[in-house]
Amino acid sequence: RILAGLAGSFSLGVLLQILGCVLWHNWWPMLTAFMYVMVPMPYLFFGGGGDSSYSGGSSLVSGWIDAGKFLTGFSAVGSIAIPAILYHADKIAGGALVIELAAVVVLGATIVAFDYFSQNSDSSGFSYY
Repeated sequence: RILAGLAGSFSLGVLLQILGCVLWHNWWPMLTAFMYVMVPMPYLFFGGGGDSSYSGGSSLVSGWIDAGKFLTGFSAVGSIAIPAILYHADKIAGGALVIELAAVVVLGATIVAFDYFSQNSDSSGFSYY
């Protein structure tokens, strides 16, 4: 049930992303989709995605993990900044901005919910089925 809900939430976010472009006949907001691909990359490349012992590692290793987290956050801000900048430059309409920001919120909530359920699935009795 949880997995189906997460899949539906993700699909809603992608649908909002596409509707933000189609309804106003302007594909500039699709640049935000590029950021969705780029957001996890620094975190994965700098070793924050694995289950390495963060507290027991050297300061050099933890510095790279912190750099990956910083760049991930920097990329995530771009998901909100790109539609705002495009609206400010009069490249997209106000309605497209609202729909794009709604897509960012839905997709962000989906990722947070997935992270919550994947970490708490063993201890609280939740399962993906």
